[in-house]
Amino acid sequence: MSWHENSIMAHEGVAKGRRGASHKISIEDQGKFHYVYGPYADPVIEVEPGAVVSVETHDAFEGAIKEVVPNPSELLNFPFLNPQTGPIYVKGAEKGDALAVRILSIKPRGPQPVGTTCILAEFGGLVGTGDTAMLNPPLQEKVRKVPVDENGVYWSDTLTLPYEPFIGTIGTAPEIEAISSLQPDYYGGNMDLPDVAPGAIIYLPVNTDGGYLYLGDCHAIQGDGELCGVALEIPATVELQIDLIKGHGNAWPQLETEDRMMFIGSARPLEDAARIAYRELVRWVAAETGQSESDAYMLLTMCGKVRLGNMVDPKYSIGAAIEKKYLK
Repeated sequence: MSWHENSIMAHEGVAKGRRGASHKISIEDQGKFHYVYGPYADPVIEVEPGAVVSVETHDAFEGAIKEVVPNPSELLNFPFLNPQTGPIYVKGAEKGDALAVRILSIKPRGPQPVGTTCILAEFGGLVGTGDTAMLNPPLQEKVRKVPVDENGVYWSDTLTLPYEPFIGTIGTAPEIEAISSLQPDYYGGNMDLPDVAPGAIIYLPVNTDGGYLYLGDCHAIQGDGELCGVALEIPATVELQIDLIKGHGNAWPQLETEDRMMFIGSARPLEDAARIAYRELVRWVAAETGQSESDAYMLLTMCGKVRLGNMVDPKYSIGAAIEKKYLK
């Protein structure tokens, strides 16, 4: 029996984790891509809980960097980065609910070399930026184009990295704001957390009718932190199964895998992101196990785990997790 059959999605979802009707959103279906998360765009599709949706996404540059060039920033129109497919309207979703999104697969799409990474001026984890202003000149810009398939990431003639795909940017609409797809927050967004990968289920808070699910910015591989600010960006075909949990009530994204339960916080400074994630996890562990919050606080001090999402965007993201074997 698959662990998904014992997941929150299977137990609490409207569709109980069962697969519903199949849908597809192609690049042509999408038409105009979105660069903000908000409730004001027209949904590209409406689905019932349980729907399986195949979604084509652009890379973070909407395909603008097609070859190795000396100054990639000249091809980009900041802040129009991280194009998002969607929004997907989920019937019956209301404020206070959660969308349960099971990631079934992520496959690279388009002509080789599919992968793009680069160094951009005043962007990254180890350089001066507009927020951490420095007098020293920015690093020289650089582009690498990398072949990618489901068997590996072919970094060089002598080095093949594993293909470890995930969705860098996924979330629901805020209730009233329209917020840049470059920023993560309580609704999800640009968390760049490698755990948002095939097999996982992410639970996203619903803030407005229909939920309005957006996604994009898929990566073939990324280390913790997305250090230079750009992982191996790929256009992708993503297959999702979407369910709805009524009255779920979580204020921040929750992620479930076979072995772990995680909450994701986003803020600056980085320790505030960790505090958000751990606070939500403490409260959930206490409610799930029946112990007091103070006991859950001490338990997570013993066995909590932290995963770094991004440390380069307007807010940073941290996942705080506990292994399911300790939920007794």
